[in-house]
Amino acid sequence: MPQTIVLNKNNITDTTNNNTLVYNFPNSVSFKNHSIAVQSITMYYAWTNINSSPLANNTFSYTWENATNTQTTNTITIDNGLYEVSDLNSFLQYKFIANGHYLVDSTGQNVYYAEFIINPNTYAVNIITYPFPTSLPSGYSNPASVAFPAQTFNPVITLPANFNSILGYTSGFATARNLGVGTTLTNSSSTSPQVQPNPTLFLTCSMVSNEYAIPSSIIYGITPTVNLGEIIDDRVNTLSYTPISNGTYNQFTLKILGTDLNSITILDPAMTILLSIKSDEE
Repeated sequence: MPQTIVLNKNNITDTTNNNTLVYNFPNSVSFKNHSIAVQSITMYYAWTNINSSPLANNTFSYTWENATNTQTTNTITIDNGLYEVSDLNSFLQYKFIANGHYLVDSTGQNVYYAEFIINPNTYAVNIITYPFPTSLPSGYSNPASVAFPAQTFNPVITLPANFNSILGYTSGFATARNLGVGTTLTNSSSTSPQVQPNPTLFLTCSMVSNEYAIPSSIIYGITPTVNLGEIIDDRVNTLSYTPISNGTYNQFTLKILGTDLNSITILDPAMTILLSIKSDEE
């Protein structure tokens, strides 16, 4: 009869990345012609989609013009974390405020001259830039005393390697300066945005050697169907068993890997993994 094993956050041994769990058997156990399967996994959709390492996708920049239309490039570094496109847009606006590159309209609302917007109809992210005026518009105020240029311009948003794929653009893509034209520019993703570079996680088990899998220790894939930060409740309807290598075990290790099969950081250690072990003769 299949036996159930439960692992949770108390089994996590790597408390920095929360991606390694070790189960210690009460006594040494000999397995011959046994298999293991995942029954269920409960965990939060809480692994970073932007970080300095290993993804190296945490920077982009924008270029601003001063009073003589000479340019200054402002590099934006994003804290390691879990972000939606709307969060990245808020981060860009935050940097505009910090650098004084904004105005306030007659209703007291901040006016920003570039933004990231999801376009669900085209499955894309639009980068929209607006012309910055040569003088203060009627009814506006200039709380940061930003200098007005000799000619209108649109801020230039530049997407370096790795960050570009988050929004679905080519590496090094830059919006147009649009100097002296005074029109709004809209750019759209040229490829599907990869907001989460690790859309599927893989679970490996040190007791198995699956000749059909790379790496050979993979026993399951976790693909969330919930929003970032929500709980994943993955209950397997039909168990898929993988043979356990014959031998005697005191313990075994589960590791959670990213889509690229590299180590990944899980932000929230709260998780419960139920495994089923059965004899192949049953």
